[in-house]
Amino acid sequence: MKLQYPATPQRTCAVHLVYVPKLRCHSKLLGKEIWRHGGRGVGHGRDEGVEEGAEPHDDSELTYSKHSASVFCVSLDPKENNLAVTGGEDDKACVWRISDGETLFECTGHKDSVTCATFSHDSTMVATGDMSGLIKVWKVEDAQEIWSFEVADLEWLEWHPCSHVLLCGTADGNTWMWKIPSGECKTFQGPNCPATCGQLFARRKRSFGYEDGSVRIWDLKQGNTLHVLKGADAHTGPLTCVSSNADGSLILSGSVDCDTKIVNTTTGKVVGVFRTESNVSKASKREEGKRRPTRWSRLPLAAVGYLDGTLAIYDVSTQTLRHRSGIVQLLWEDNSPVVYTCSLDGAVRLWDSRSGKMISEYCGHSAEILDFALNKDASIVVTASGDHKAKVFCVQRPDR
Repeated sequence: MKLQYPATPQRTCAVHLVYVPKLRCHSKLLGKEIWRHGGRGVGHGRDEGVEEGAEPHDDSELTYSKHSASVFCVSLDPKENNLAVTGGEDDKACVWRISDGETLFECTGHKDSVTCATFSHDSTMVATGDMSGLIKVWKVEDAQEIWSFEVADLEWLEWHPCSHVLLCGTADGNTWMWKIPSGECKTFQGPNCPATCGQLFARRKRSFGYEDGSVRIWDLKQGNTLHVLKGADAHTGPLTCVSSNADGSLILSGSVDCDTKIVNTTTGKVVGVFRTESNVSKASKREEGKRRPTRWSRLPLAAVGYLDGTLAIYDVSTQTLRHRSGIVQLLWEDNSPVVYTCSLDGAVRLWDSRSGKMISEYCGHSAEILDFALNKDASIVVTASGDHKAKVFCVQRPDR
């Protein structure tokens, strides 16, 4: 089956990388595998995707059907978790209520597939970005477009977690930062290759990953690089994610070379590597903090997702591989060992990261889930799919 994923590295990656903070790391490679589980035979899903024309059992509470093509991204408003914004291949984004599916407004005027759509920290603004590099910001209260700007082909787009500051990375290697709505701007010039991912890990610091395998740590206020990881310290393939711990002392970088590197942000040194077996030919990893950069699990675990459908759970303090199971995308529940995943078979699953066992499963999509979001109390999951739909799932857990 040919998947119509957007062509940018960040959107082509189908899974997340998650780092769990406040842990010590040691300079050694991974060794022991404690538990492993393949994707086949899990629940009633299928690894190869839902067959065309099939009508799956639908566990969702609500289906949003206002898009006319694949839905590539979804985000929930962080303040109340009442609104969702979805962006799709139909060159628009939609802001809608998850309680009844009513569309509040459509974000139109884009020239290509909308691959980035996200709320500001206070839920008063929505930023949408398309593959061609056209970025728009909308005021949620009156549905008015208040700012727009055009850059090179868009790789990623994020709000600052505490202010009306918008950041993006582009295919020409530049990273942009704007104050919204004034448009006051700074640019951070990287190497002559795409700036594929970014992560704010301290009040004024940001780590950016690039297609050449390098990682650069920037001081956003001064506009200069603090550390550059290249050469032997760099990855051998394009970066797909960077992710930091809570205090910003450590970051993880993920790449198509299948390695995940642990970097000390004070010294700029690589202090550890998570490495998979040789049979994992391709890996594509993304940080969980992209949607909720300040929400982290407090367990001594890191979860790494790969494009081949593998989920690996690591004990960070000992850097040992604890579990592996077949998935596409993941999010941690805050202060909990529960990992939420979605997959090419159109299902959402909950896993206990301590045992590697599946807790529950929710189906309903007739195509691949391309993105999903989790609300604050982890009771609602909103999904975006290649079947042109978004769905709202109410997640029930025995311990609730």
